[in-house]
Amino acid sequence: MKTWRRSSLGLALVIAIVLVLSACGKKENNDGASSSPSASPTASQAASPEASADSKIEALKGKKIAVVMQFNQGTLSAQYLEGVKSQVEKFGGKLTVLASENDLNKMVTNLDNAINQKFDGILLDHGNADALTAGVNKALAAGIPVVAFDSGLSIEGVTSIAQNDQLLADKSLEALAKDAGGKGNIVKVWVAGFPPMESRQITYKAFQAKYPEIKEIAQFGDASKAQLDAQTQMEAVLKKYPEKGSITAVWAAWDEFAKGVTNAIKQAGRTEIKVYGIDLNDEDLALIQDPESPWVASAGADFTSIGQVQVRYLYQKLYGDKAEASVQIEPAFVSRELLPTDKKVTVADLGEYVPGWGKSEQGVTDYLTQLEQSVGK
Repeated sequence: MKTWRRSSLGLALVIAIVLVLSACGKKENNDGASSSPSASPTASQAASPEASADSKIEALKGKKIAVVMQFNQGTLSAQYLEGVKSQVEKFGGKLTVLASENDLNKMVTNLDNAINQKFDGILLDHGNADALTAGVNKALAAGIPVVAFDSGLSIEGVTSIAQNDQLLADKSLEALAKDAGGKGNIVKVWVAGFPPMESRQITYKAFQAKYPEIKEIAQFGDASKAQLDAQTQMEAVLKKYPEKGSITAVWAAWDEFAKGVTNAIKQAGRTEIKVYGIDLNDEDLALIQDPESPWVASAGADFTSIGQVQVRYLYQKLYGDKAEASVQIEPAFVSRELLPTDKKVTVADLGEYVPGWGKSEQGVTDYLTQLEQSVGK
């Protein structure tokens, strides 16, 4: 009897153990089934590539963008800023302008402020590598993308946009040489210390070597109060060379300089002297169209388009694309002969007379086009 009871108890214990193990096995199988790839909710409900792209585009809306400007005076700066503002608005972003009043120290401080305020992206307008490199590296370390215009920067991860400054200089100087018959006395208005000016100087030196019978008789230029200073300096040069024919032409490496020397020449009644400039805006075009004005031609790019292009490359970076390291804006050449005589032309309609003006598609991508369309709805 005792033996049977012990056997019964042993059998019951074995059955109990088997049942427990069986239950555990079922639980493990259920757990395993719930985590198998075929049954995974994550995999079965994974977003399609199209949905993923849509979410990335949607994430671009509402970005906070800072534009840190060295210059904030003159019509070119106004046109550039208009291009930046309009493109940021089309992308659904919010723009903050940090102007530096041609003070590099203030520009460095403004850049640092933009980083500390954690903007989503930073645009730089002018400045130079010596002043900006440390701040730009700080921005990149903080994960803030940077796109610079005419800043002379060469930093990995930064897209640097510039006008083709050597081509700008070449177009204006070659026109001067052609009109002057390859000889004469000229005045150069230029200033050192700015990346675009330094690039234009390279072409000017080549021009001097190419045309040895074109002599430089005076040179000046000051970026502070540029137009007024150029007018005052040109007045002094005209007094030094009072005879008609003693000065053939003036080459002005910036339109603010060109306006100043044009005023001085007109007031002195020396309109036999021709002015060739760089950069274009509505005020410049009015002077070039005026048959009594000595300013007869200028090379330039549409600064509104430049601002738009710069914003596009910044948003490429915000999207996650590896944008180009260097972008060149191709210039146009505008002479009085190209413009109508019966109406005033503005940069807005200059494209009717100068092919390619104001219609840059640089930096445009399919997803940025979709973003514009989405914001515009």
